[in-house]
Amino acid sequence: MTTEQQKIDKDIAAVKEQEKRLILSEFNEDIAWKLGAYIRNIAADKSYPIAITVARFNQPLFYSAMPNSSPDNKNWLRRKAATVAHYFTSSYAVGLKLKKKGENSLSRYGLDDKDYATHGGAFPIRVEKAGIVGYIAVSGLDQREDHELVVQALAAQIGLDPEKTSLEYLTR
Repeated sequence: MTTEQQKIDKDIAAVKEQEKRLILSEFNEDIAWKLGAYIRNIAADKSYPIAITVARFNQPLFYSAMPNSSPDNKNWLRRKAATVAHYFTSSYAVGLKLKKKGENSLSRYGLDDKDYATHGGAFPIRVEKAGIVGYIAVSGLDQREDHELVVQALAAQIGLDPEKTSLEYLTR
């Protein structure tokens, strides 16, 4: 197994662990706003040119486009969110699993690339006793960084140390 394949396997396992840990006790409009604002504050402090969305499926609850973000980021958010809605897992995990198979598109599975993106940055919002109810997504940075911003916000919301839920920490 190559070093690249080992890295992919480690990231897949780490994302699985993140999804197991990052479960909210509840989700509503106020929590959506807090999650989005948390990421927006980081983006403002670091001058990240990103777009952020938090939503129930088919109901946007938070959206923000930061300075120097691209109008195309909104389309990336939509496509990443569609991947979460279809697979009930993070867009990063879907992309990693494809990469492990030597693939980079969902078209082989009947899904059009104009509607789905397998780049990191969208993560399912899972609620205790309710399951997956929506998503949080970021677009504008490297896909791993987009993913990590989302994870950091969810960890902070439920009182976990964001550092100890990061890919970097979990893949050591």
